[in-house]
Amino acid sequence: MTEARHITYAGYLALDDLLDAQRPHSDQHDEMLFVVIHQTKELWLKQMIHEVALAQSLVRGGDLVPAYKSLARVSRIQAVMTQSWDVLATMTPADYLRFRDVLGSSSGFQSDQFRRFEAMLGLKDAAFLRHHVDRPHAHDALKAAIETPSLYDDALARLAAAGLAVPQAVLDRDVSQPYAADPGVEAAWLEVYRDPRRWWELYQLAEKLVDLDDALLTWRHKHVVTVERIIGRRMGTGGTAGVAYLTGTLSRRCFPELWSLRTRL
Repeated sequence: MTEARHITYAGYLALDDLLDAQRPHSDQHDEMLFVVIHQTKELWLKQMIHEVALAQSLVRGGDLVPAYKSLARVSRIQAVMTQSWDVLATMTPADYLRFRDVLGSSSGFQSDQFRRFEAMLGLKDAAFLRHHVDRPHAHDALKAAIETPSLYDDALARLAAAGLAVPQAVLDRDVSQPYAADPGVEAAWLEVYRDPRRWWELYQLAEKLVDLDDALLTWRHKHVVTVERIIGRRMGTGGTAGVAYLTGTLSRRCFPELWSLRTRL
């Protein structure tokens, strides 16, 4: 306790290390903004992963109500991340093109934390592992997220534990593979939504999951708009198709049956 009294604000937050981490590769003014936006995104991703991990442990243990707080926090963080695109959009195409060449083959799609977050929600894609062979700790963390049950797998297990008819094939599936929507799962969630008072905790969990999916889709959409505003339809760094690649991600759903059941209510 005595030692804690001597901790300063800068020391507690390791500010010297944190503020020394912005190292633009050019002398162009706007590159600092580009670096700060993306580093901030990675810090928020670290916190979101931290929160989803807690939520998963609570859901797996059947303790659903405390999990809502972590999931709600993630949705709020996603909203902040979405707003950050507006800050980046103050950078004009001419501003960006002055330093774009120093980015080389680096690209945001190589973010191991973003792919880990996606995998924890249920969007599994082992193809992204190849981008992290030079960083074993990042590679192993992403691999573990791909190979273990996702938050959605945990939610489906709770549905089954509550006595709802989740198909056994879904419960026994290879969780390292991308999840495919199942009519039996939709029927189980539909029962929850048709009688929310009886299944209140599961109903609230489902709505928290939809909040996450909604926020992720909103973030993706704003990403597409911002990138098109700054680089148009150019190829993206890292060899992606740029806006065309990003637009393709807008159809992804982490929890597909929670969307499709609404048509049947």
